[in-house]
Amino acid sequence: MTPAIRKRLAQIGFLVLIQVIALFASVWRWGWWNAWAYLGLYLAFLIFNVFVLLPHHKELVEERSRVGEGAKIWDKVIGGISAFGGLFILILAGLDERFGWPGGIRIEIQIAAFVLLGLSYPLFTWAMVSNKFFSTIVRIQKERGHTVQMGGPYRFVRHPGYASLLVSYLMIPIAFGSLWAVIPAFVLVVNLFVRTVLEDRTLQNELEGYQEYAGGVRFRLIPGVW
Repeated sequence: MTPAIRKRLAQIGFLVLIQVIALFASVWRWGWWNAWAYLGLYLAFLIFNVFVLLPHHKELVEERSRVGEGAKIWDKVIGGISAFGGLFILILAGLDERFGWPGGIRIEIQIAAFVLLGLSYPLFTWAMVSNKFFSTIVRIQKERGHTVQMGGPYRFVRHPGYASLLVSYLMIPIAFGSLWAVIPAFVLVVNLFVRTVLEDRTLQNELEGYQEYAGGVRFRLIPGVW
């Protein structure tokens, strides 16, 4: 295992720890089934990714461990909003559960949201294994011979990883049964659309062949819509 892969695994472990703290420190009790369901689903997704990516996609894992040359400054800002916004969703949901704020979501709808959330995770993995340049930050990876990727879900939308994130942002507050957590989720949705537009513009301007690909695959996130 290379140092870059160990670094990436450490980053993911830290992310899980922060989410655990955000959830249980805000709700202030261990017996919250929504939190355990979310963490179990998320850990299952991470373990699945380890078994899928490490055997045949080590370079991708290494790429996702660092901020490489040519990273866009605006994307660092967008990434920061995503990170803090995601934690804010968990904290607000925990506080909502703890103090019983007005508004609520029926248990059947919460379960349905968990199902949709679980279905969005494989799409993210599919996007990663279909695109060996699936970085955590927007940049043209010239040192890796960056080319347009057109297989897998990229046949249907230009940013399938973001399509998966869109579903996650919409479903997580509902899965936690918190209407209040929808507020930061809405901010993240707007942030995601901005990132999609800026990344798509960057690729069209700087990545050879992407304009032709975009002409064939019309939609960025939602087939038939946008």
